[in-house]
Amino acid sequence: MDHTAYRQMLAETLARSELPFDADEYEARLTRVRAAMQRQGFDALLLTDPADINYLTGYHTFEVSVHACLVCTAERLVLQVASIETGAAVVTARADEILGYRWENPDEVIAPLCDLLAPCVAVGIDGWHAGLRHGVMAALEARLGSERFQEAGALIDEVRIVKSAAELACLRESARITSLGLEAAMAVIRPGVTDNEVAAEGARALLAAGSEFMSLQPIVTSGARIGVIHVNHKRRVIAAGDPVFLEFGAAYQRYTAPMMRTAVAGRASDEMQAVADLCHELYAVLCEHMQPGGTFDAAAEAAEATLAPWQERLFHSGVFGYAVGAQFPPSWVEGTGYIARGQRRRFEVGMVFHLPLCLRLPGQWGVGLSDTVMVTERGGVALTDNDWRLHELPA
Repeated sequence: MDHTAYRQMLAETLARSELPFDADEYEARLTRVRAAMQRQGFDALLLTDPADINYLTGYHTFEVSVHACLVCTAERLVLQVASIETGAAVVTARADEILGYRWENPDEVIAPLCDLLAPCVAVGIDGWHAGLRHGVMAALEARLGSERFQEAGALIDEVRIVKSAAELACLRESARITSLGLEAAMAVIRPGVTDNEVAAEGARALLAAGSEFMSLQPIVTSGARIGVIHVNHKRRVIAAGDPVFLEFGAAYQRYTAPMMRTAVAGRASDEMQAVADLCHELYAVLCEHMQPGGTFDAAAEAAEATLAPWQERLFHSGVFGYAVGAQFPPSWVEGTGYIARGQRRRFEVGMVFHLPLCLRLPGQWGVGLSDTVMVTERGGVALTDNDWRLHELPA
């Protein structure tokens, strides 16, 4: 059986059976995107970010390393995927047409795309996303001319960043599962246990509670390793008095509401507690400034003022919040908005941000506490349920 017959058999039995949302949700999204296309003068969008494709069609797969794209015009949605992904496309996606290419022969990608895009004068692309492959763009420009391709990454970001009621329900369910995973992981922290054992218990609980494959695996570090951003568990034995940092994010219909917690295997030092209190103070300041109409920059400026007395001692990334929603590996960061200096976008009701308040003392330790927060008329309101305590666990 070739991939065409495989796809046809699935189309006759399981077509669209795993769509995350109903047709009205997708129609509303598509209407907003097409209205933005019309305002900005685009005849088509060539979308290559798996999350953008998922947003408009529902398409999801854990194999996001191969080329996939969605061509969106005023009349049609055409999804192009590798032959091995046509089954997933039939089952999970809502598209007018699905085009398959043999994944071992990427030359088959170009001709169908040229046929689709040839009538379009202005084609929007996201030139900053890794999913847009240089080879694909070079071939399209060689055949169709580079002048028709224009940057449009911000177009769909501006639609995706405000979440619908259905999306918020998914984020709340992710938040519930995330909390269960963190509680299970914290329950096994003690001297002599490895960071891998903590991560394993957290991962087991996340999966048992209903998480799909996660956009980031559970993050667990301890002691001095907390002071290094973006390292993960690596068989380190937790010692008495070590802080242990955890950052988990369950995936529910691909939506992730992350949360950070920090526990100490024993007694916390006064300085550790002071840094945990500072994390909570930063959180309160950010939530207060996440008012509709306020700028991301102003919220970050207020947080920086709170952090100022510690800025020479502690490392913080400079991003006080990032938008979250439906994502795929290797990250749960949506990429549609950042609470940081210089970001002039304004908060709107329905935006959702993870506030990653991890403060690191390089070479020694760190403390991280966070919630995923929704913008409301009265400011930021948590979807996750952090208690904002630095937990001291029996040594």
